[in-house]
Amino acid sequence: MGKSHNKCYPVVAVTGSSGAGTTSVKEAFGHVFFRENIRAILIEGDSFHRYDRNAMRHAVRAARKAGRTLSHFGREANLFDELAELFRTYRETGGGRRRFYLHSDEEAQPWGLNAGQFTPWEEINEPSDLLMYEGLHGGVPEVAPYVDLLIGVVPTINLEWIQKIHRDCRERGYTPEEVVTTIKSRMDDYVDYITPQFSLTDINFQRIPTVDTSNPFIARDVPSADESLVVIRIKKRLIKKFDINLTFLKNMIEHSFISRRNTLVVPGPKMSLAMEILITPIIEHLVASKHSKKRYKR
Repeated sequence: MGKSHNKCYPVVAVTGSSGAGTTSVKEAFGHVFFRENIRAILIEGDSFHRYDRNAMRHAVRAARKAGRTLSHFGREANLFDELAELFRTYRETGGGRRRFYLHSDEEAQPWGLNAGQFTPWEEINEPSDLLMYEGLHGGVPEVAPYVDLLIGVVPTINLEWIQKIHRDCRERGYTPEEVVTTIKSRMDDYVDYITPQFSLTDINFQRIPTVDTSNPFIARDVPSADESLVVIRIKKRLIKKFDINLTFLKNMIEHSFISRRNTLVVPGPKMSLAMEILITPIIEHLVASKHSKKRYKR
């Protein structure tokens, strides 16, 4: 992704819309970091929203009155420039400014704040080997030039909606009708800001259900991993650079198959395994390059 010749600290971004399953990808990366003893700075995309929870509600209402759409998918509700600056600074120095979004009362209590608020901005001071971002906007134009590995997580749209409806109702107290209203209100931003990122990704993981999801708004449950396939598209440049052998991967992962020269399809339960096999040598290379560049600069 990034083309800077002065980079020292690598930036990895996992991008996907709300309810897409980016958290599962983050967990797979966590296993790799633990196994390879890699120190990672973790950045959640929510922390670079422009508005806290209450302010966002007011901003959305004001936008509606003015005949505009405002959503977390779009530029107006986010700090794209600040996120890009963090990535640029981190690549050069290993530092940068960050904050945290407090999702729950449990997270907010140690800070003396309320759920839905941000912590104060702070400088990154702890030693690290790479920065990992997980959120909505790892591949937007302002940010993409500073990303060394961009991973997309993009279920088929009906599955994505099912996952969001069930998650927001179960974990955030919304009614199905409220979630559907949110989905409808942000479709323009989805098309303009979320979808284009998946043309830039180095690797895409797309989960496809093998059960009927024709009407996602009445689905009683989320299709399980056993009821899914995962389509993994790898950029040809990456295959060549890291000598990725899809036939080897196919033979390692039972019941998988190659659908195109750069595309592997695996059973849903094998997504994490495939992900770890694919990303481990890439992460090792990025961190090794970081160390070699530091030695050279000294």
